[in-house]
This record gives sequence, structure tokens and C-alpha cells, in this order.
Amino acid sequence: QWVYNILEKKAEADRIVHENPDPSNGFVLVPDLKWNQNQLDDLYLIALVHRWEIKSLRDLTAEHLPLLRNVLQEGKEAIVKRFGVPGSQLRIYLHYQPSYYHLHVHFTALGYDAPGSSVERAHLLADVIDNLAMDSMYYQKRALTFPLRADEPLFKKFQEAGKV
Repeated sequence: QWVYNILEKKAEADRIVHENPDPSNGFVLVPDLKWNQNQLDDLYLIALVHRWEIKSLRDLTAEHLPLLRNVLQEGKEAIVKRFGVPGSQLRIYLHYQPSYYHLHVHFTALGYDAPGSSVERAHLLADVIDNLAMDSMYYQKRALTFPLRADEPLFKKFQEAGKV
């Protein structure tokens, strides 16, 4: 609900750093709640796409390339304009598995070891764009490895199925 409240401007409208209102290829860029915005060492913003039907990396196809390219380009431009941090100093990625199922992209300072920014969970947006440009169905076909904590319900399901 938090995501939808932001997209509908019912909450946090004053925190929006950038918005592209296009319903198909647009998004809203907001500071993550984990970032206090007092220093740039732990810069952390989230781009929330306007398209509600895209839940995660698994839903992406080449059809979404204009959207993903907008997020990458406009997100970097907004961050350098507002915070003076160039794109070369950002880590821009998607999680799989995501913490919530509405497509969102993380923008963090390159030197910040943000939770979930490690290789087994984070997929760099530039790589996602390249993979989809090569094969529209890349993320429907590819096996994706991801970590699970022992107390997560999905881990228990894997255990019950004899997959762990």
C-alpha cells in the first residue's frame, strides 16, 4: 500500500525527487526510508514504476526496455542534479527476490554496502537492459539464484519439497 500511496500522491509527495508521469514508461524517484538524507555516503533512493502489473524481474521482457532505459537515464540525471552524485558513483539494481512485488529499482552510493546489494540478490539495471535486448524472454527462461534465511516461509517450502 505504501507504494501505491506514493504513486497516487496520497503520501510522501513532498519527498519526490523526480517523476516521469508517463503511465507506460514513467516512474517516481523517492529517497528510501533507510536514508536520512543528511550525508551522501549512504545515499539510497528507490524508483517506483507507474505500471502496477510489473511485479518483479521475472515479468520483464524487451517490451519494457523503454521504461528501464528511462529509469536508468532519468534517475541518474535527477540524482546528479539534486545531490551532485554522478552516475559513475551509483549502484543501480533490482532485487530478486524483491521485498515487495511492485517493480522498483534501487539507486545507492557505490561505496555504501546497502542491504541486499550483494551479487546473489542484486541485478544491475544496465545488465538487465542488455540481457533483455539480447533475448526478450531472458528472465522468464533463466534460473535465478537467490539467498533465503532459514526462518523464511519460502525456505521451509523448499525444505518440504526436498530441494534444500
